[in-house]
Amino acid sequence: MLRLPLLLSLLLWLGTALGGTLASYEFDDPADKEAFRALIEEIRCLVCQNESLAGSNAELAQDLRQEVYDMFRAGKDKEEIITFLVDRYGDFVLFRPPLKPSTYPLWFGPVILLMIAAFFLFRALRRKKASPETELSEQEQARLAAMLQTEPEGRQETDK
Repeated sequence: MLRLPLLLSLLLWLGTALGGTLASYEFDDPADKEAFRALIEEIRCLVCQNESLAGSNAELAQDLRQEVYDMFRAGKDKEEIITFLVDRYGDFVLFRPPLKPSTYPLWFGPVILLMIAAFFLFRALRRKKASPETELSEQEQARLAAMLQTEPEGRQETDK
């Protein structure tokens, strides 16, 4: 029951944070507002690093949002704005960096690590399957049989 109020307050806070950031910007056309919102969703906050520019309330994020808004209002298109930001801050500013040699580790690193882990898992399972199970010696078999035939004292009383 505590989860519902917590979830509602989180959604209210998120709506206020996103709505508050976009409410201060005026647009003549609703399509422009949507295009601006989509653009700042693609740009990473340089302070928070795991939030978009749209969702961050950091001071630098507010400055960058204002700068993007000014460029947007000046008639620059999405590609020009993104090029400006990448030139200034590097590919890190984008949530989806372009595919190029400097970003190969970001794109292919997880897949390569997964393949290496799968290789070692497969190899370990194959070795385990290939190794024969060891047989018990006659002495160990006799000891096991003796252990199975004699029941613990506490157990005999509970079975009766």
